[in-house]
Amino acid sequence: MAKVVELTSYPVKGCAGTPLRTTDLTPAGLAHDRTFMVVGPDGVFRTQRRSPLLAVVRPEVSDDGRLLTLRAPGSDPLCLDVDTDGPRREVTLFANRFGGIDQGDEGAAWFSDVLGVPSRLVRVPPEHDRRTDGLTPGTSAYADSSALLLVGRASLDLLNERIAEAGGEPVAMNRFRPNIVVDGWDEPHTEDRLRTFAVGTAELGYAKLAIRCAVTTVEQETGRRAGPEPLRTLARHRRAAAGGVAFGAKFSVTRPGSLAIGAEVRVDQWGESE
Repeated sequence: MAKVVELTSYPVKGCAGTPLRTTDLTPAGLAHDRTFMVVGPDGVFRTQRRSPLLAVVRPEVSDDGRLLTLRAPGSDPLCLDVDTDGPRREVTLFANRFGGIDQGDEGAAWFSDVLGVPSRLVRVPPEHDRRTDGLTPGTSAYADSSALLLVGRASLDLLNERIAEAGGEPVAMNRFRPNIVVDGWDEPHTEDRLRTFAVGTAELGYAKLAIRCAVTTVEQETGRRAGPEPLRTLARHRRAAAGGVAFGAKFSVTRPGSLAIGAEVRVDQWGESE
């Protein structure tokens, strides 16, 4: 029986995740997931591709979403009252333009100091209305695309076996920054074939494969670029038909609800891997 063994929300896009035992699953994904984003002075989002030190920032959002606490090695913690009413500004995420509410000079100065480049922190406005693509359209906050990324534990085990065969060191699951990790599937990449399923009191629909980028080469504990793995091995074994290398799958929320560690994954419909 397949069950949820890890739940992780990423309140600030690109920063460290917050492990959860239980959570609400909203139309935009796990509660508070990618609600905030760090941008440059031009409004373009910052990413671990160019600012790998984002990985060492550990954000925590209060349950009511009104307080954001930021921590990073070598920096004093910062507690910010979240602004949901301030002036909107335009922000850019992969050439897509959205609105953002600037969270003030104190948060901007803190991120600028940690990352070593001028930065601002923004939050999605309450009226944010984004349409995501894929087989099952949906919505999300500042995620790359779909609301949820799911990875099976068996998929990582197989990947690390292949990396070891090539003389490399295993990689941690957090390199792939999943929201949900499932254990109990014997077959690696079973998540590729999910089409509709229920977990907890929520339901999800398959959107697309997760095409991986250089963020997977960043050691999440240190913010250090750690070399060619896992992309080198994925390039040999996991090339997607539409291009790129795939690991994990993305899903839209078709019925909001709640879920917890240990929740059973109840599959309604299967399909073929892309």
